[in-house]
Amino acid sequence: MTQTQQAQKILVTGATGTVGRQVVNELLTRGHAVRALTRDPAKADFPAGVEVVRGDLTDPDSLVPALVGVTGVHLITFGGAYFAPLETGPRILELARAAGVRRVTVLHGGEATPLEQAVRADDGVDWTVLMPVEFMGNALEWADGIVAAGEVREPFVSRLSAMVHEADIGAVAAVALTEEGHGGQEYVITGPEVLTVGDKVATLAAARGREIALVELTEEQAVAQWREAGHSQEVIGFLLEAYGNTPEVGRTVVDTVEKVTGRPARTFGQWATEHADTFRAG
Repeated sequence: MTQTQQAQKILVTGATGTVGRQVVNELLTRGHAVRALTRDPAKADFPAGVEVVRGDLTDPDSLVPALVGVTGVHLITFGGAYFAPLETGPRILELARAAGVRRVTVLHGGEATPLEQAVRADDGVDWTVLMPVEFMGNALEWADGIVAAGEVREPFVSRLSAMVHEADIGAVAAVALTEEGHGGQEYVITGPEVLTVGDKVATLAAARGREIALVELTEEQAVAQWREAGHSQEVIGFLLEAYGNTPEVGRTVVDTVEKVTGRPARTFGQWATEHADTFRAG
């Protein structure tokens, strides 16, 4: 950290989530103080040094104590017990400005949510919208099938993905929250390569040291499998569209991670090595 990059205190909302934890870890690694917001501090389980505070984005005034002394805030766009789109963005931003917050990152929720729209419309803070593609962590959904039967059962196995390591999302957020030059930016965040389902399975097999069979399902078989897993019709429709007609943004590598953080994006091979034990029988 240079003299111009002073240690700062950052409030991370959604801190117990997949991305939130990575934002916390990256900020700590970079020498910043972290205040983690959660509805249930007793279950937070953060590293030593993280200040855990209670708050709820559906109740903006509950954030007032958490905003004291912070220079940046990481926001998510859903909240409450049922993760409905937050309607409280304007009030959250009003309180943040009043507390002296200078920078805000918001994790894109897959659509134009009210909170993200409020952030984009706010000229009182330097905001950055983070737009990651498919998470590498989605491969964890295959763990049970791999451990139990040594196989992955998926439709559309030739589909392409520029999937991103969650730690790289955290790294981009940490830089945007603590350094100049990222205000008003929309950052699509990808990994460094485009992979098919077969590529992913082969990578996991190499990491765990044992072969994995790839069984291609028909669309009808996939729907039945997802329904059996308890997915709603809305989720099933989303999966059919995302997998059967992956948008260009989800299958195109961009160099955001390297441009923002100064180092290459992590590969799926790295992710697989980190999680190899999850795909091995006990």
